Amino acid sequence: MDKRTITGFVLIALILFGFAWWQQPSAEKIAQQRAEFVKDSIAAAKKAQTAKLAAEKQAQQKTAQSADTTALFYAALNGKAQDITLKNNKVELTLNTKGGVVTKAIIKNYVGHDIAVKDGSKDQKDVTLFSGNDQSLNFMLAAKNSNIETKDLIFTPSNVTDSTVTLTAIAGQGKTLTLTYTLGKDYLLNMSLRAEGMNGLFAPNYNQMDINWQDRCRQQERGFTFENRYATLTYKKHDGGTSYLSETSEKEETTEDPVDWIAFKNQFFSAVMIAKDNFATGAKLKSTPLEKASHYLKHYEANMKANFDPTGKRPSEFEFYFGPNDFRLLQSVEKESKFNKELDMERLVYLGWPLFRIINRWFTLYVFDWLSKVFPMGVVLILITLLLKLITFPMVKKSYMSSAKMRVLKPKMEEATKQFNKPEDQMKKQQAMMQKYAEYGVSPLSGCLPMLIQMPIWIAMFNFVPNAIQLRGQSFLWMDDLSTFDPIFSWGHDIWLVGDHISLTCILFCGANLLYTWFTMQQQKDQMVGQQADQMKVMQWMMFGMPLFFFFMFNDYSSGLNFYYFISLFFSAAIMWTLRKTTNEEKLLTILEARRAERKNNPNSNKGGGLFARMQALQEMQQKQQEELRRKQDELNNKKKGL
Repeated sequence: MDKRTITGFVLIALILFGFAWWQQPSAEKIAQQRAEFVKDSIAAAKKAQTAKLAAEKQAQQKTAQSADTTALFYAALNGKAQDITLKNNKVELTLNTKGGVVTKAIIKNYVGHDIAVKDGSKDQKDVTLFSGNDQSLNFMLAAKNSNIETKDLIFTPSNVTDSTVTLTAIAGQGKTLTLTYTLGKDYLLNMSLRAEGMNGLFAPNYNQMDINWQDRCRQQERGFTFENRYATLTYKKHDGGTSYLSETSEKEETTEDPVDWIAFKNQFFSAVMIAKDNFATGAKLKSTPLEKASHYLKHYEANMKANFDPTGKRPSEFEFYFGPNDFRLLQSVEKESKFNKELDMERLVYLGWPLFRIINRWFTLYVFDWLSKVFPMGVVLILITLLLKLITFPMVKKSYMSSAKMRVLKPKMEEATKQFNKPEDQMKKQQAMMQKYAEYGVSPLSGCLPMLIQMPIWIAMFNFVPNAIQLRGQSFLWMDDLSTFDPIFSWGHDIWLVGDHISLTCILFCGANLLYTWFTMQQQKDQMVGQQADQMKVMQWMMFGMPLFFFFMFNDYSSGLNFYYFISLFFSAAIMWTLRKTTNEEKLLTILEARRAERKNNPNSNKGGGLFARMQALQEMQQKQQEELRRKQDELNNKKKGL
């Protein structure tokens, strides 16, 4: 190592040391931070101690109540818990008499993946949405002398059938708390909570109870990262739209409006709680992402208030939806609900921002529903692609023909602008080109605008395919499940940016993207003039780098979405190649020359119109401004020389 290298290292070390020393806070700042830390630590310790004492006091009260035969809910605190099952052809719900709520929800006729076994050999025929401690629901009533929590009570079942059950907790002589459940024909479970003979236990103005609902959202699909993007705590404002908490980070939110329903949602299934009289303003909602190794996506928590009538004249009524996120099915829930409310639960199926939602809502959904009745899902994706290509073909052809016109005019453009090679003459060069295009009746913009119209369709499908539950579990060609990735190589640990697999459809998509980019670049390169061609050489490396970027982005996405993009780009490249081969450029140039001669006889036609004319006028104005600025600068320089 020579002296210059050693000196360089020393200088770098000194610079880093100096920067670190400069960034170091002053002694006063350190003392202030230390004092704030101590203060916060003391406050946190006090808060924890207070919470601990409160919990111990509550536990002591419960122990005393369970031992005191005259205490409120003595029998309900000392009973024996048992499971009750409600079921139909769509769901099987298990209720435990301790707490009186659903502790297990099985959704039938959808494959339940065993995430720990990747080959699918341990998959079940039904989906277990939650079980055991995955989900909890607690109704809390603040009485005068004690707090009543349903999670501590053991209810006595009666009127038990496959679709109904009545659960009763005896508070004392003539005092009961009753939960009544009725399971509908599909996925909707109705529940009412009624107090009898308990009016004197509450304050005169007491009319709301507290509800705590929590859920550890299970990973149901193979792709953890992809599924996690679509797992959200979603809620609907009364007389308003839906909103949701962040999918990617821990988020807490307090609602500013009454809420019709709250949903604990993953990609294809949801647990939804609907309140007949709304959840009150100020509901506290929280979503916390969980680690991949846990096989859970997020921890959801909702703390809300709902109406409660201590007199028992009016029960508190709720409905629960445990089922798939199927757009048409969710639309029908509103008709089956007994609450006569505009639920808009189909919003659980995210179809994109307003423009893209309109495309998916009024086009893609109808075409998808119609085609899926006849064809397999993979064929449906191909047919939708072909249909979209057919619809957009006139615009694509118009775009291509505009580029072809500019390509055959390239020698004439170079001849017309060869005198404007200086950097300061670029504006004049652009004006000369625009004038020449106007003579031939060619608008450079017509090659761009029609192509932009196709972008909303791409984005709409980007939102539609990952949320289409109809693709779940559907195989096509080598793809075992169109709703998740299709690995050709996989390994047991995550690699940064890649994950734990390589998806074949993602490689095909990126390859088709590379092919389409090459066709596009060739087409654009053939029509560029002067410096534009030089700039294009730099830009093409950026364009060719996009497929690599898309690989890292889409490797974890569903094979159905990657397959759609692969087919779409492949057909786009094939259409472009066909148009290139079938276009007679000599004939096109002859047509343009004839048009020029015609327009030459009518000078007013050269002015053009619309956006093209406005751009030309804008360029002329900019040219005048630059000339005026240059003139003033020359005058200023001459004055300085005179001084």
